[in-house]
Amino acid sequence: MFLFTALFIVGLLMASIEFGRRIRLRSREEKSSSGLGVIDGAVFGLMGLLLGFSFSGAVSRFDARRELIVQETNAIGTAWLRIDLLPEATQPQIRDDYRAYLDARLAFYSYLVPDREKALDELALSEKLQKKIWTESVAAAKQTSSPAVLTLVVGSLNEMIDITTTRFVALRTHPPMPIYVTLVLLALASSLIAGFGMGDTGKRQWLHTVVYVTALTLTVYTIIDLEFPRIGVIRIDSYDQALVNQRNSMN
Repeated sequence: MFLFTALFIVGLLMASIEFGRRIRLRSREEKSSSGLGVIDGAVFGLMGLLLGFSFSGAVSRFDARRELIVQETNAIGTAWLRIDLLPEATQPQIRDDYRAYLDARLAFYSYLVPDREKALDELALSEKLQKKIWTESVAAAKQTSSPAVLTLVVGSLNEMIDITTTRFVALRTHPPMPIYVTLVLLALASSLIAGFGMGDTGKRQWLHTVVYVTALTLTVYTIIDLEFPRIGVIRIDSYDQALVNQRNSMN
C-alpha cells in the first residue's frame, strides 16, 4: 500500500516538474526576476518548515506509542504480581482471566491491520474481561479486610485499564487531513517552481530532477510511515514482544 503511495508521489512530482519546465519554455522568459526569486524562496522555505514540523511530530508520536507498550506491560505485570495479596482461593480464576485478557490485547493489535472486524471483537472481549477482573479483584480484596490491600489492588487495576484508553487514543492520533493536503500541495508547487527554473536551458536536468524527487518522496513517505507504524516499513510490532514476554511469564 505504502509502496504504491510512494510511486504515486514520485509520478506527481515528476509530472509537476515537467509541467513547470514546459511553462518556462513556452513563456520564453530569459531569466526570472528577483521578485520571483523571493517568491520561490518563500515557497521552498514554507515547504521545508512544514516538512520539518511534520517529521518531528511523526517521530514524537512514534516514540510515544512505543513507550505506551512498555507502560502497559509494566501495568499488567504489576497488577499480576499483586494477585498474590488476594485470598488464595480466589487467585486461580483471576489469574485465568488475566491470561485471557492479555491474549485479547495481543490479538487486537495483531488483527488490527489484516482483519479490522476481528480486532474490534478482541477489543470488546478485552473490555468485558476488564470489568470481570475488576469485579473479582475488588470482591477478593474486600475479603482480606485490609485497606492497604484494596488500595494496592485497585490502584494497579486502574493503571492497567487506563493505559488501554491512552493507547487507543494514541493509535488514532494523527495530524488533521488538511495538513497532509497542504504538504502535498506545497510539494507540487515547489516541484512546479523547480521545473520552471530548470527550463532555462531547454534540456531536461535528469540528475537534479531525480535527486529532488527522490529526496522529497522519501521524506514524505517516512512521515506517513511513522504515522502508521503497523502498516509500512517502519513498524512498531516488534515492541509488542514485551507484552508477549509478559504473557509467557504468566503461564
